[in-house]
Amino acid sequence: MAKTKTGLEVLLEANIELLEGLRVGLIVNPASINSRFEHAADLFHQHPRIQLTALFGPQHGIRGETQDNMIEWQSFTDSRTGLPAYSLYGETRKPTPEMLKDVEALVFDVQDVGTRVYTFIYTMALAMQAAREQRKKFIVLDRPNPINGLDLEGNLHEAEFYSFVGMYPIPMRHGLTVGELALLFNQEYGIACDLEVVKMENWQRSMYYEATELPWVMPSPNMPTVETAVVYPGAVLFEGTQLSEGRGTTRPFEIIGAPYLKPYELLAALERESLPGVSFRPLHFQPTFHKFAGEICGGLQMHVRDRQTFKPVITSIAIISAIHRLYPNHFDWKQPPYEYVFDKLPFDVINGSASVCEQIMSGTPVADIEASWREPLRRFAEIRKSYLLYK
Repeated sequence: MAKTKTGLEVLLEANIELLEGLRVGLIVNPASINSRFEHAADLFHQHPRIQLTALFGPQHGIRGETQDNMIEWQSFTDSRTGLPAYSLYGETRKPTPEMLKDVEALVFDVQDVGTRVYTFIYTMALAMQAAREQRKKFIVLDRPNPINGLDLEGNLHEAEFYSFVGMYPIPMRHGLTVGELALLFNQEYGIACDLEVVKMENWQRSMYYEATELPWVMPSPNMPTVETAVVYPGAVLFEGTQLSEGRGTTRPFEIIGAPYLKPYELLAALERESLPGVSFRPLHFQPTFHKFAGEICGGLQMHVRDRQTFKPVITSIAIISAIHRLYPNHFDWKQPPYEYVFDKLPFDVINGSASVCEQIMSGTPVADIEASWREPLRRFAEIRKSYLLYK
């Protein structure tokens, strides 16, 4: 099959008239590149038929300036283009009228990772809301879901737990591209902006990112590889515990642990769960930053052997459940705040529900936790059919 073309490449090669005569604002991050590693901001700025007037960055910044969950810069002048640049992660998350005063069309070109909690998709949603309120056109340049566009997993996010890591009732692994999510948000959840999605070429729903032949650039500092993205829909749940999710190692989200963990004891407990598509390697590690920085931790590394059968969400829930059961005097949940939510457990904010925490604490079998998602996932699968752009 031919190499995948992103929405960015399709726009510049065949749809440039969408932007002609308009003052353009561009939402980008370091992964907003074409197949030659050229950045969208530079391509837009240099293009004779595009009038680029402002840049906007999601979490971690336009050029990847910051780590996780940090209050960031608010505005500056981009050194490459000389244009005003604004943060959409921090005190301001929705573009203000002042930010958009010289913008007629707002373009979103950011690589997602296929997981509900990744904040980029909510930067997109809030920017869509601002576009509607200020009567601007909104254009999404579509990019691949790196962990395929077929598989769904996890509970649906509940309204009580809406935050910047979950604003709509979608599952943890949603199986949609950013363009398809924009269509879903716009129609199903009532944003109703003037939206256009520039589709990719040569992308199929069954593809993992490597099959696209596009270069992988870290969309955020702790998403170094496609393998990280594969485990992330479940491993992000470790952020809501006092377990290390591997930040401060070279394999974040694949490595988990804590100083009190006995790797082979945990391995034996997980082998009884017969989790598909994954092997666990016992190890010790020393994070260089974040939780347990400088301390020796016992833990495991997840090695995904078969992506087709691997279930990232239930796998990580099984790990947390086993650790809770084996080490009740040591295991603990992380305490608020998380993403500026001050009154709820971070685990529940990430999970979008209190139910999984309650099920783990009550010793509910992992198979029963997974079974509780089936009917909501079936309903979501029906809803999303109307917004699928690719086969």
